[in-house]
Amino acid sequence: MLHLFKTPIGRLRIISFLEGISLIILLFIAVPLKYWAGQPAMVKVMGPIHGLLFTLFVFTTLSVGVTYRWKFSETSWKVLLGCIIPFGTFYIDKYILAPTANNETR
Repeated sequence: MLHLFKTPIGRLRIISFLEGISLIILLFIAVPLKYWAGQPAMVKVMGPIHGLLFTLFVFTTLSVGVTYRWKFSETSWKVLLGCIIPFGTFYIDKYILAPTANNETR
């Protein structure tokens, strides 16, 4: 696990995971609590956390795209799209980021 912190792709994978988890918590737990149970406290907590992770994810994706010379029309847009779709970050980790990280270590 610590090896992920050593490379830009590894750091993007960690941020991707955290952003995906925060989106799922926000959409499937916090928002229903707000509208069905009348308890907005969790949205007030998770909203800014998710916003920070989302922003960090976007900037890290663009940074990794420049570092690895990803063509925006081929790779970067897919990674950026994955962060706004629930469970999308887990898909891009498995099919885009993990294979790229494996090629990097060879």
